[in-house]
Amino acid sequence: MKVIDGGVTAAKGFEAACCEANIKYKDRTDMAMVYSVKPCECAGTFTSNVVKAACVQWDQKIVYSGEHMQAVVVNSGIANACTGKEGFEACESTARAVEKELGVPFANVAVASTGVIGMQLPVDKLVNGVAAMSKTLDGSLEAGTAAAKAIMTTDTIHKEVAVTFEIAGKTVTLGGMSKGSGMIHPNMCTMLGFLTTDLAIEKSLLQEALSEVVKDTFNMITVDGDTSTNDTLLIMANGLAENETISTKGADYQTFVDALFYVCEFLAKKMAGDGEGASKLFEAKVVNAKSKEDARTLSRSIVASNLSKAAIYGCDANFGRFLCAMGYSGAQFDQNDVELFFESKEGRLQVFDKGTPIVFDEEKATKILGASEVTIYVDMHEGSEEATAWGCDLTYDYVKINADYRS
Repeated sequence: MKVIDGGVTAAKGFEAACCEANIKYKDRTDMAMVYSVKPCECAGTFTSNVVKAACVQWDQKIVYSGEHMQAVVVNSGIANACTGKEGFEACESTARAVEKELGVPFANVAVASTGVIGMQLPVDKLVNGVAAMSKTLDGSLEAGTAAAKAIMTTDTIHKEVAVTFEIAGKTVTLGGMSKGSGMIHPNMCTMLGFLTTDLAIEKSLLQEALSEVVKDTFNMITVDGDTSTNDTLLIMANGLAENETISTKGADYQTFVDALFYVCEFLAKKMAGDGEGASKLFEAKVVNAKSKEDARTLSRSIVASNLSKAAIYGCDANFGRFLCAMGYSGAQFDQNDVELFFESKEGRLQVFDKGTPIVFDEEKATKILGASEVTIYVDMHEGSEEATAWGCDLTYDYVKINADYRS
């Protein structure tokens, strides 16, 4: 596998566009479109929140019905969640606008929204945006980057990545973009994400690969404990790499899964590190746990704890906060088996050893915790399973951002 420049337009046959639709923002692009020159097999994962946005329900129908997908239209600023019948009508109007402009059946057009909950989308602006973007679709890497920027809300950086890999002598490309900064908490994929590949693969295997990879990537991030109403991760595969269609779980399938894991993990970590108000990426790695689920539960509990996040922000070597978060996680373990370490580019320091605190150098601990990426490393000594979760520190700016989000 090779990491290359680009995002959603890196794979063959994919184009993107964006525009200033003035849906909420007045001084930036706020709509994006991703389009394939041929219909795609598709798969998706969606929010576990019972309150699902209209666009989530629209996309679920496409993915679960077995329909192909050929285009995705995304807006930022308004979430189209808790919007009743009018919200569904906005989805259909957007999809029918794509059908009118590009000839893509409206049932093959996905839609996604991000922003304020409870506001109605201005349908005329959506339709006008589709018309404008349909005329500017472009397969360049720059067009993909522009689309990644257009879907941002409180994100401070755009998020995209692309890789190539070999399948039976054919070069296959997989790219993606995502957005997410607040309302990030594991329970699906807590964000908007769009992946594109020119791989030929059967739909059922595409869905299985995505669902499995999500468990240890997007499901392992948290910023604020809030699972969004709009979480959507979609992948489109158009087959233009011309490999023999993957229809069984052999070596070729595993090669694809490995590439998919890299792309999803990269985007997940970018989102965690760009959490609202964040100054650091906060990672928890749990090793030698009794079960995979225990490892996931423990690591997620550490990064989700507000007290842990505050300690990371303050460079406070208060290791008891991390142990406390493990203790109420629901996983059962013996604290007398646990070792805990602080890690970063500044070094590694053990602070807890099988039930007993260790006298450590506070100055060194502060330096380690002061790095831009900090890891809490926990050895459970109870098995062989491991998992890693990602989050960010909790700063004053998180409250500032969310106190006036609608203004």
